[in-house]
Formats: sequence, structure tokens, C-alpha cells
Amino acid sequence: PGSSWGEVDWFSLTGVVLLLCFAPFIVFFFVMTCDQYQCSISHVLLDIYNGDASPLSIWSRAPSFTWTAAKIYASWVTFQVVLYMCIPDVTHKFLPGYVGGVQEGARTPAGLVNKYEINGLQCWIITHALWAANAYYFHWFPPTIIFDNWIPLLWCTNILGYAVSTFAFVKAYLFPTNPEDCKFTGNIFYNYMMGIEFNPRIGKWFDFKLFFNGRPGIVAWTLINLSYAAKQQELYGYVTNSMILVNVLQAIYVLDFFWNEAWYLKTIDICHDHFGWYLGWGDCVWLPFLYTLQGLYLVYNPVQLSTPHTAGVLILGLVGYYIFRSSNHQKDLFRRSDGNCKIWGRKPSYIECSYRSADSTIHKSKLLTSGFWGVTRHMNYTGDLMGSLAYCLACGGQQLLPYFYIVYMTILLVHRCIRDEHRCSNKYGKDWRRYTDAVPQRLLPGIF
Repeated sequence: PGSSWGEVDWFSLTGVVLLLCFAPFIVFFFVMTCDQYQCSISHVLLDIYNGDASPLSIWSRAPSFTWTAAKIYASWVTFQVVLYMCIPDVTHKFLPGYVGGVQEGARTPAGLVNKYEINGLQCWIITHALWAANAYYFHWFPPTIIFDNWIPLLWCTNILGYAVSTFAFVKAYLFPTNPEDCKFTGNIFYNYMMGIEFNPRIGKWFDFKLFFNGRPGIVAWTLINLSYAAKQQELYGYVTNSMILVNVLQAIYVLDFFWNEAWYLKTIDICHDHFGWYLGWGDCVWLPFLYTLQGLYLVYNPVQLSTPHTAGVLILGLVGYYIFRSSNHQKDLFRRSDGNCKIWGRKPSYIECSYRSADSTIHKSKLLTSGFWGVTRHMNYTGDLMGSLAYCLACGGQQLLPYFYIVYMTILLVHRCIRDEHRCSNKYGKDWRRYTDAVPQRLLPGIF
């Protein structure tokens, strides 16, 4: 039967209700701050404090929904669905090392292994090739189109985000894809927010999680940044080095995401999370609007950085990316070869663990304690945070707004750290304590 894993504790429930109420408001607040106050948070807060503005007056000055934006967004999502569903992957045939085409996901709690059509990289390439062809040759639409319709698009993404989450919610009750992987708690808010179904699908191939996790949002991420750069060019006649830096560093992460899409099937979002509002709305609204704040900020505040500053940010971003990718690669190599590999030129050290699964069989497992994984227990997050900090530093130090991303990522990853460790400590017991003795630091060598 669908396990209800007990009633939800008050802490989780309060968190869920607060998120449901505040997350849309946070997105609205940041986008309006840029639109009406040149991205100055202190300016908005002062105006509200002095009574010169109120949330309602800000709301009344906000551009409203337009059919133009609705058409743009509907065509965009439809286009991505077509690319995902109708064009099987060919890139893996001629890109050495890239894993694409039909791949298997991780085993679900009920023991099912789903198959996925991995073609995100191909979708990204086709989309960007068309974007470039349009900008330089066809001129069907101006490259600033995304920026010019940014706030009306916010309303459209919200409509889709809530529609998809609600559809997934109703579907789980009426016609779930795999009933045995459904997770009903006694609480309707929690069910809506955190999701009930594990891998909701329509037909054989359209997988909600895979599609919404990457397609409308992450493919768009680099396009949104390009649109910001085009807007700078239109407004000021030049593109700042800070804008180029943000475009380059974020594009590296986006390409990395699609290059490793098959690997992401086995990581946290696809592995542990059910599909609800948190993933559905988060991928449609939260990601495209808040992960791109640096570029948006630079449209209103065209910061030109000094050469040393640019070099420093670039190095920080690249080193962070290198640590993030290498540590994931080391762990992956270690897992695949079952410890028979070389990490940093020598045989890896590890701790043997055993744990019991739900059907009380005993399993053996190895925890890596060398390479980057001997430095801290979550070195991949450390690298990720260095990359995130680089995006923010590319915007200079005049305003707080572009630093939202590093604050958010820190909270997210520290929470994820603690959640992972809690899960592992329950799973491995005293073996986990041996591991934490061997690698005492969580995220920052010598500090945390």
C-alpha cells in the first residue's frame, strides 16, 4: 500500500505552509525591486517604512498579464515538449563520453526502475542554435524579447507552475502511474506541496520530473542571460564584462547539468523527492526568476569590473566548478569500480559500512575518505557554493540584491548537508561515527 510515513511533524508543516505563502511573494518582491527601484532593496524598504510605498502600491504599478507573454510562454513550453518527446537523442552517437538516449534511473522505494529518454543536451543545442540564427539572420523576434516581457511572463510561469502541481496532485489520487510509489500523508497541504507520486508520467515517456527539472527552466536560463546581454547592448550600446562573466559562468553550470543529465537521475532530486508544488512550481517560477537575478541586476546597473576583479571572479568560478565536478567524478568512479581505482594518484581509502534495508537483509557499502572526500564530507557542495559566490561577486559590491543567490544556496546546501547526514547516521549507525571521525569537516576545511 502507499505508505503514509506517519503524520507530518509541526515543524515540517509550518515550513511547508510558509513556503507556499512566501515563495511566490519573494519572487515578486525581487523582480519588482528591479523593475521599480533599480534593484535597490534598501530603497524599497525605506519607501515602505516611510509610507511612500506599500505592497499594494507596488502591486498596482506592476505590469499585468498580457496575451503576448502568454503566447511566448505557451510556444516556448510547447517547443520544449516537442524537442523532448519527438526527437530521440543523436548527440550521444558522436560526442565521446556523453551518456544520452534511453537510460535507466535509480531504483524507486517500491523497487521499480524507470527508463528515461535523455536528450537535454540536444534540446539545449537546438534551442540555442535557433536563438542565434534568429538573432543574426531571421529576425523573427528581437533577442531582448524575454527581458521586455519579463513581468507578464512571471504571471504565465505561475499559471503553469500551479497548474502542473495541481494536475500532479489530482492525478495521484485518480490515476497514479505507479500506485505503490505514492506517498500519502494525512495532511493535504503537505501532500500538495511535497508531492505524492514519485515519477508521474503521461503515456510511456513523458516524465514530469525529468521534463520540469530541466527543460522549461534550465534550457531557458542561458537564453534569459543572453536576453539580458542584448538589453544592455540596446540600452547602453555595449555589454559589460560583468555581464559576459555571468553569462559564461552560468552557461558552464547549465551545460554541465545537461552533459550529466543521466547521472542526475541518480541524485537527490530524482532519487528522494516526490513530484509536487515544490518541484513543479519551483522549476517553472523560482528557478528562472531567482537564479537569473545577477543578469537582471546588471541590466539596471551596468557594472564594469577592473581587470583584477574580473580575473579573481573568473578564477573563483572555475576553481569552484572544478572542485564540484571532480569530487562528483571521484565519488562516481569509486562507486563504479567498487574502490579499485586511483584517486589523486593512489588507491583510495574508505570505511566499510553495513546497513539493513526495509526487508531486513544486510547490505555492505563503502564510504570514500580520500581525494576531495577526505577534505570535507560534502566537498561537491563547497565547490558549488564557490561557483555561486562568483556569480554574485561579478555584480560588484554596491547592492545586496545580487547576493540573494549565495544566501539561498548556502541555506539550501547546509540544510541538504544536515538532511543527508541525518539519513546516513540512521542508516549506518556506528559506522557513520567512524566516518565522521575520519572526515570531521562538513563543508569548509577547518571551519564547518
